[in-house]
Amino acid sequence: MLQGGSVQLLCLTASSGVPLFCRGATRPLPFSIIGSLNGVHMFGGGQGTVLSSCVTDRGGRVLWRVFHDTVVLIAVSSQESGAVSELRLRRLLENSWNAMVLVLGLDELASARNVERLKRDLRSCYRLIDAFLEGEWDGMGDLMHCADCVVPLQPALLQEVLDSFAHAADSEFGCLLTHGKIIVATEKWWRLAPQEVVLLSALVRTLDGTISRDYPVFLPQGSPTVPHRLLCFQLLPGLDVCVLCGPSPSLQKAESELVVQFWSPVIDTLHGCLALRDRCLPSSVTLQHGILGLLLINRESRRAISTVHLWAGAPADVPLPARRRELLRALYTLAITRYFLAEDAQEEHRSVDGLEEDFPAGFSHQPVQFYLATDECKCFALQTPQHQLYLLTSVTVPTFALRSLATRTLSTLLSHTGF
Repeated sequence: MLQGGSVQLLCLTASSGVPLFCRGATRPLPFSIIGSLNGVHMFGGGQGTVLSSCVTDRGGRVLWRVFHDTVVLIAVSSQESGAVSELRLRRLLENSWNAMVLVLGLDELASARNVERLKRDLRSCYRLIDAFLEGEWDGMGDLMHCADCVVPLQPALLQEVLDSFAHAADSEFGCLLTHGKIIVATEKWWRLAPQEVVLLSALVRTLDGTISRDYPVFLPQGSPTVPHRLLCFQLLPGLDVCVLCGPSPSLQKAESELVVQFWSPVIDTLHGCLALRDRCLPSSVTLQHGILGLLLINRESRRAISTVHLWAGAPADVPLPARRRELLRALYTLAITRYFLAEDAQEEHRSVDGLEEDFPAGFSHQPVQFYLATDECKCFALQTPQHQLYLLTSVTVPTFALRSLATRTLSTLLSHTGF
């Protein structure tokens, strides 16, 4: 639960170890160290050993992963950022590769023969990769591979307008977002792989400030070699609608005719959606004042609501919102790597720390609740067959009351949001 630090991401060719880019640090690692990190990985591969991660004696952490025998991604956290979890670094590698496929396509990456050209092409991925590297938005989808959502006041109305707009644009894939968080989406949009939903939301967020955009994208799982058109339109600053479509309609036609026709009548409702950016919940949902932050995950639909802005004026002795967000991410990481670990995900989340590897084996059952008390806050997490709820509360909340508080909060959220 310590403060995190900087992380560097290195990208090299798998065959020759030529550096393609280095992101995330004001002072990049020296070439000799980059070469050593790649060299030890290649040496292990030559000896029939897969080197995937290691921890230094000073608390730093390094992860390697090869994608399609073409690109090696290396995530490095320094000793000052020893609190950076292996899960976060693993997600960073996955998200960065998927971002590269999303922008360039798998064929361009897997069959690249001109290294200098590939270097230039990869520059178009930097902004999206940096968003994952630096955590530029308030959501947690990059860590959970769940879609960050908000709950609008009139979801049925917005859903109807979005479905009609997507149909008029010859598309079954449409989404309405505010600052990268999904307000409503079409049924087919939700059928995309969770990682793809997270990627597209992040991409739209990085395009913020652009009134309209016709952007070719490859879906890393659904269509890694054939591009689709992503049409994005800014309805209001911070609020965008986008569709995945084929050759028609043209960007000009969609912008001049369809956007005005379908979204102008609900402009007041759209203004109301902007207020949901931080809280994510309608004002009609009232929660106990001791709650400093929450994360609610629908495990079946892979959607999530997270917020640390429940109250306008928090007491001076509670952590600042940025710190609460960091604590919430740490709580989630702790839970799924040690307590709520599904049997089919044990290998994925297994840590290089020997204590963490063996920890779940000590249980004869699957834990469904746990609590944690720190100097900054108290935490409680619970899991049901369909949902997970994570709460940060003030240290003044009695420990014995955490379970009942979490149970009541889950009931309130589900009854008022239908999430």
